[in-house]
Amino acid sequence: MATGTTMTTTATTTPTDGPLPAASLLQLIWLASPALPVGGFSYSEGLESAIEYAGIGSEAAVADWLLDQLYIAQARGDMAVVAQALHAWRSDDHERARALNEWVLRTRETSELRLQAEQMGRSLADWLRNQHQGHNDGDYERLRAVQFLAALPPTYPVAFALAASATQAPARDVLLAYAFGWAENMVQAALKSMQLGQSAGQRILARLAQAIPAAADHAVQLADCERQAFSPMLAILSARHETQYSRLFRS
Repeated sequence: MATGTTMTTTATTTPTDGPLPAASLLQLIWLASPALPVGGFSYSEGLESAIEYAGIGSEAAVADWLLDQLYIAQARGDMAVVAQALHAWRSDDHERARALNEWVLRTRETSELRLQAEQMGRSLADWLRNQHQGHNDGDYERLRAVQFLAALPPTYPVAFALAASATQAPARDVLLAYAFGWAENMVQAALKSMQLGQSAGQRILARLAQAIPAAADHAVQLADCERQAFSPMLAILSARHETQYSRLFRS
């Protein structure tokens, strides 16, 4: 893509049952990219503390830790929020999106985890708002949704859902992109925090990639009463990270 070019999506956002249109596929790849300027690279989500305090000291241990986090924290919580918020944005149900955003805020168990959710959400909201600058595409409802999000303390899962809502991707594909972006950031955090090489990182990422489809299938079918955020060891390690000596990451 040439410098200065801005990608736009089609006005139609109805999910497709056939092959995903190229524009929608590229938008999901873009949203999952570590190059997206939302600051995800600066967080380890407790992994840095787990290496220091919980004996996560090998490739296998890191992979097991991240798989547990995928199943326990992501699939049961944030990924389910993304799926539900995606439907809310596509239905122009802003109050539903607000309620999901408030749930994310209430379930951040430490100041660092809440900071991450809000900072990445705010950055993605700013990125979305920037996509509309210089355009007159007539998509008033989408611009109104972006403005509504920006007026909240926006959280990353709800902001990601809004960004993906402009595509024709079904919820499962959106969750695959969301989870893979999370996995890439976490693997890079592991490589920076301990003596692991790129090959080890790729093997860890391969294990996560194999597990992500099942996690997405679980998340996409959860109702409100089944969504949960209960990972006490992660909360403890996150709290200890606030006073950890010589930190690389913000969480």
